[in-house]
Amino acid sequence: KASDSLWQLLLGILDKATLTLGDNRRVDLSQCIIIMTSNLGAGEMTGLVDGGMGFATHVTEVDSKLDEKISRTAIDAARRKFTPEFMNRIDKVVVFKTLRPEHLTQILEIELGMVQQRILQAAGANQFVFTCTQKVKDFLLQEGTDPRYGARHLKRAIERNIVFPLANLVATGQVKLGDFVRIDIAGESRLTFVKEAEGAMVPVLLERYGAAAVAPPAAARAGKTVNARREFGANPGLAETK
Repeated sequence: KASDSLWQLLLGILDKATLTLGDNRRVDLSQCIIIMTSNLGAGEMTGLVDGGMGFATHVTEVDSKLDEKISRTAIDAARRKFTPEFMNRIDKVVVFKTLRPEHLTQILEIELGMVQQRILQAAGANQFVFTCTQKVKDFLLQEGTDPRYGARHLKRAIERNIVFPLANLVATGQVKLGDFVRIDIAGESRLTFVKEAEGAMVPVLLERYGAAAVAPPAAARAGKTVNARREFGANPGLAETK
């Protein structure tokens, strides 16, 4: 999106690694690494992912052939935009591939871990531990990812479906210090929040988190269980059961 005069300026920098300023001072750029990003060919690449016009099927999974087509499309678009001498001075052209399901799963785990870290580092005495079942993770991936935009909307899906309901439960005093909350899903789009440990020590839960948090602690199985069910568009509430 920059002016063509910038490409002429970069042409000299990439060739001789020097830049002459307006007052005739010379700047040495020999120790610099220049990284340029661009969205050239974005429209064509979107057409490849979406299947284009007509009766072409929508791409739901990414394969190696699609990645090769995207790489060729991006490089061809760059060659149409820039002059041959400019392209020859670029050491490496990197085309980011479409995220695969295993990559999206890793991103989801990182984002959920960051939410847990925010809870444990929050001010006040409201720290607790939560865990999501595999069904919930699959639901979040379905809501927050697609082949066209990747994981761009995943954080919003987590905020909307996980963070906001948990914050509401904390604000209303239904989840307190040391609680263990398991998030599950009932039906197609109804999340359930089950408090399986009341008043447990946070250090104990922290020691278990990551390795054993997927299974409820033994003390939690013997204690009282509190169910919290939430439907989309409704505020989460807790209903105690004996």
